[in-house]
Amino acid sequence: MSAPLKNSKNGVLGKKVKGFLATKSACRGIFSIVVALLIWEFGTRYGLPILNAIPPPSAVLVSFKESFVDPWYWGSWESSFIRIGLGFIFAQIIGIPLGLLMGSSRYFRELSLPVFEVLRPIPPLAWVPASALFWPTPEESIVFVTFLGAFFVTILNIVGGARSIDARYVRAAVSLGSSRKDIFWRIILPGTLPSIIVAMTVGIGICWNTVVAAEMLAGHSGLGFLTWRAYVTFSYPLIVVGMISIGIAGYISSAIIRLLGSRMTPWLKTS
Repeated sequence: MSAPLKNSKNGVLGKKVKGFLATKSACRGIFSIVVALLIWEFGTRYGLPILNAIPPPSAVLVSFKESFVDPWYWGSWESSFIRIGLGFIFAQIIGIPLGLLMGSSRYFRELSLPVFEVLRPIPPLAWVPASALFWPTPEESIVFVTFLGAFFVTILNIVGGARSIDARYVRAAVSLGSSRKDIFWRIILPGTLPSIIVAMTVGIGICWNTVVAAEMLAGHSGLGFLTWRAYVTFSYPLIVVGMISIGIAGYISSAIIRLLGSRMTPWLKTS
């Protein structure tokens, strides 16, 4: 009976240590944010280089309060999230199967990789003029450009993950009589799953970079358009509000993907 009791005590102690470390980590993060805000505030007030051209945090806070009760501000959040959601989901629906097929089939990879490598280096924003020809409305064009932002990085990561699987596992499965279907579902897909999560995490960040720039160029709503309109109307504190809002939105999106990834790959969690 003593061994289980010892293990129980160790488990409780481990939870307390983890809780303490998490609290210390949170305190360090809060401290760094406070220091950065103080440097920002005093730098703008006392004319430090670069900082003297930026609105102080006090002015940004006032603009944040005004935006917080403005329906148009929250409508900008909604527009950007809808575009991100559509572009990102379509990129995963098409990119994940295509990446798995390219990674697991040498014939298909050799057939499709040259076209993929020609299109991949083209920046998503370079597609903005062409997307206006492909799609009848600016909204569809922005979603398409956002889709491209995640599409290529998704395929690239998945192909790399599939090709990095140890070939001995596949040979062992073949020698034991496994079918190609079993090899895919029991070896290729589980072995590539961490790469899929990485592709999704990187892709959602690129989606935000792309959609904000596309909204500045061709949009009439969204957080990117909000930031650009603030610049055009000389509402400099609102520019910072838009930038911070984009950062918060991107963090929320990435946190959702990381949470999904931790649920899909529990074996990667460290004790």
